[in-house]
Amino acid sequence: MDTTATVEAVEAVGPDTYALRFRAPEGFAAEPGQFVKLGTEIDGESVARFYTLSSPRVGETFEVTVGIDPEEGGDFSAFLSDAEAGTEMTLSGPFGDQHYDGEPRAVVIAGGPGIGPAVAIAERALDEGAEAAVVYRDDDVAHADRIDSLRERGADIRLLDADEPLTDAVADVLTGADGETVFVYGFADLVADAEAAVDAAGGDADAAKVENFG
Repeated sequence: MDTTATVEAVEAVGPDTYALRFRAPEGFAAEPGQFVKLGTEIDGESVARFYTLSSPRVGETFEVTVGIDPEEGGDFSAFLSDAEAGTEMTLSGPFGDQHYDGEPRAVVIAGGPGIGPAVAIAERALDEGAEAAVVYRDDDVAHADRIDSLRERGADIRLLDADEPLTDAVADVLTGADGETVFVYGFADLVADAEAAVDAAGGDADAAKVENFG
């Protein structure tokens, strides 16, 4: 779908991290773990970036979570963090098939902006009566309130510092139960470490649903 979406609210959800909630265009549907392309025009030039949904489902609205690097962030990142209600952007998508699809146990390994799809998938799984676990590696944790809520609802949550190995935490949350599915969202180093940790724990990294942010 190629259309437009209008910002409904922007909320700081962590250090240099913002959740943007959009009014969903008519007919727009997406699953947690899929991503969309958002765009606008800055100084006469069209700019666009891909962002993974951080809402467990799409109803009247949907959400993406955006991490802003204060040293390397470009004009579009600044535009998003300063966006106000009523700001209109181009919207394409959704894209990707590495999303939650009713699995009975979802184990999400994430880092950096992967916190968005991590909480979205875990929330959706619990909403549908499934089990969820999240292993998140980063020095700063965004969506801390949603993480706390997930823990209170019974999700297995492991929060690691940015330089901690994933091996023990991943081994702790993998159960080998029928239908258990691993999801990985993060940059290349996180993805490589996650796949190695899954294999080390006796899982099948090749069967994981992976979105590599580059």
